[in-house]
Amino acid sequence: MAGAGSSRREFLRWLTVSGTGVALAGLLPGTAVAATGEIVVITRVTLIDGTGSAPRHDVSVVLVGDRIAWVGGSEQLPETGAARVIDGRGKYLIPGLWDMHTHGADLEEIVPPLHLAHGVTGAREMWGYAENRVSRDKIERGELLGPRLVLGSGIVDGPVTLLGPPVIQVSTEAEARAAVRAEAAAGAEFVKVYSYLGPEALRAVADEVRDQGLRFSGHWPYKVSHFEASDLGQHSFEHFFGVSIHCSTRRDEILARLRAMPYDPAAPRAFFTVARQLEFESVSTYSPHAAWSYFNRLRRDGTWHSPTLTINRVVTQPAETHKQDPRLKYVPADIRESWAVGIERFAPKTPSEIALQERYYQETLRLVGVAHYAGVGIIGGTDCLNPYTFPGSGLHEELAFLVEAGLSPVQALKTVTGDAAKFLGRERTSGTVAVGKEADLVLLDANPAADIRNVAKIDLVITRGRVLDKTARRRMLDAVETAANRPPTTSARLHALAGRGCCC
Repeated sequence: MAGAGSSRREFLRWLTVSGTGVALAGLLPGTAVAATGEIVVITRVTLIDGTGSAPRHDVSVVLVGDRIAWVGGSEQLPETGAARVIDGRGKYLIPGLWDMHTHGADLEEIVPPLHLAHGVTGAREMWGYAENRVSRDKIERGELLGPRLVLGSGIVDGPVTLLGPPVIQVSTEAEARAAVRAEAAAGAEFVKVYSYLGPEALRAVADEVRDQGLRFSGHWPYKVSHFEASDLGQHSFEHFFGVSIHCSTRRDEILARLRAMPYDPAAPRAFFTVARQLEFESVSTYSPHAAWSYFNRLRRDGTWHSPTLTINRVVTQPAETHKQDPRLKYVPADIRESWAVGIERFAPKTPSEIALQERYYQETLRLVGVAHYAGVGIIGGTDCLNPYTFPGSGLHEELAFLVEAGLSPVQALKTVTGDAAKFLGRERTSGTVAVGKEADLVLLDANPAADIRNVAKIDLVITRGRVLDKTARRRMLDAVETAANRPPTTSARLHALAGRGCCC
């Protein structure tokens, strides 16, 4: 034991004096983490670091506790002593993935382990409420194994809404400001706005979040244009709603029609149905000039897009498309039933509807590529827990769709690693493989830069420095399947979300 301790101290000493070593609290010899935290060394791996750079070969990475302590050429690495060594030859190391549009973290036996088992070590929860704040706090205290969570506010919408409780409905500027203050006090890290929020209330939200040191993201509020919302500071638009309209020669006509059309409290979906139909039809009047003007405006304002292609693909296909998905064994029976009912509300049915929505989806893919090459920030997210949108593995689908849209595999990975961290303001601690960053990593058996589908070929996941190898991940998935097949215990809120949806 003395020899092992001495070897450990020598290796830590080398870390501090090497040219790329660390001088971070908790990593130096004599500190608590250095004394007790596991040292993990991944050797001779091909590194795809999340910056968008080309893969680097024969790299070694040293982790001490929950931080990356050293990254460099394998030839520089000395004897590792008592460290745990993971042979990375023939494997590929990427940062832990961020799903930037998720729901359901409080379904604790299902959603958090599914994320981690598939390499999703961080998630942006897009509907904050008391139960998932509790789950986030359990994860932070180490009582629940799950991804890092960035938690939004409750959804802020107008006096007419498509949603049920706990949606926050506001009619006036004063109510909107009060809602923002209350959600900030409850610990929201950003405010989420929704489709039927009125112009005056939206402006009040925008003003109040600045005062609270927060930002706001969410749906396109239909009564204002994307230009107006972007100018007000909307940080991201979710689901690509309204993009085809803003890239259409009919843009001004359609926006004027939507502004003039009232929301009907007796039939709240009527407005949404009309708006979606206008989106589907607007792809036939695409204007390259309008598109470049639109995307350049968003780029200048610093507004990002979260296209959630995974859920968009589901709801633009016939309902039976996904009903035999083998991943359904990881979904509780009551949610499966809600999905089967809910998808019937959204999916196209007649041949003409199927053709129209397929054309819309293909145009959405193309416009995501246009947005990317115009310099608009893109973040990858799934909208998981909506019908047939699976936690964890859904993000692998999202990456494949982004590549189909025209991003390279390395660029697609960047949307859920380095760019995700930049969007969240976490670029100093997360998103890339660099000294001092959080030890959230995924080791792959095949090269995702050659084929993005290889992101699903996971050898192991490292979350907060904890190594989840294939055996551990298999046990996690088996436990999820067991939990999913117990008698239903899903909360009414999650059950409603699964059936009604948050995005549609």
